[in-house]
Amino acid sequence: MNIHEFQAKKILAGYGVNIPKGREAYSVAEAISVAKDIGGEKWVVKAQIHAGGRGKAGGVKIADSIQEVEEISNSLLGMQLVTHQTGPEGKKVNKIFIEEGVNIVSELYLGVVLDRSNEKYVMMASTEGGTEIEVVAEKTPEKIFKVEIDPLLGIQSYQARQLVFKLGLAKSISNKAVKFILALSKAVEQTDASLVEINPLVIRDDDVLALDAKMNFDDNALYRQQK
Repeated sequence: MNIHEFQAKKILAGYGVNIPKGREAYSVAEAISVAKDIGGEKWVVKAQIHAGGRGKAGGVKIADSIQEVEEISNSLLGMQLVTHQTGPEGKKVNKIFIEEGVNIVSELYLGVVLDRSNEKYVMMASTEGGTEIEVVAEKTPEKIFKVEIDPLLGIQSYQARQLVFKLGLAKSISNKAVKFILALSKAVEQTDASLVEINPLVIRDDDVLALDAKMNFDDNALYRQQK
């Protein structure tokens, strides 16, 4: 089972994962209201469908004014968005996600996947944020750093610090990055997620944020998540 980006971010935020300010909207009027509530001078309007590649397909756009939020929302809601994962028929956009604009210093990749053969979670990190991890694995596999997570102990602080060191992050944000990694791992384990991708994970000044989030869950464990 997979969920929308806005749903994934709500879950992750509940475990202490740092995310930008944002909220979903189901109409143009609601999108305008959300943007005004968020405040600022720049917003990102994102189509919410169960498929990757939204950005390249025109499903993620930046608005520099409330008027542009209105125009973009009007163009996205109700459209058939076609990406490389939807097939030629595309998927209808029934909801959008309005999020604060972020001044990005750098983009990274952070993901956790369940390795069923070893019965362990594996956390992967890369400096190649914004790029599909399959492409990185094929062209520059040396830029993917991995740690195995003990199913009984969970990820350890030293493992998080190892990843932060390999990513070459500045000391000024290393502690925040470690905290982010630990929070993400906790969210994965406690929700029985089979896959979580933060792509990109961005550095903003002295902060670390999940700019995008994808979560899939193990259907066999849904009975444990009835809340």
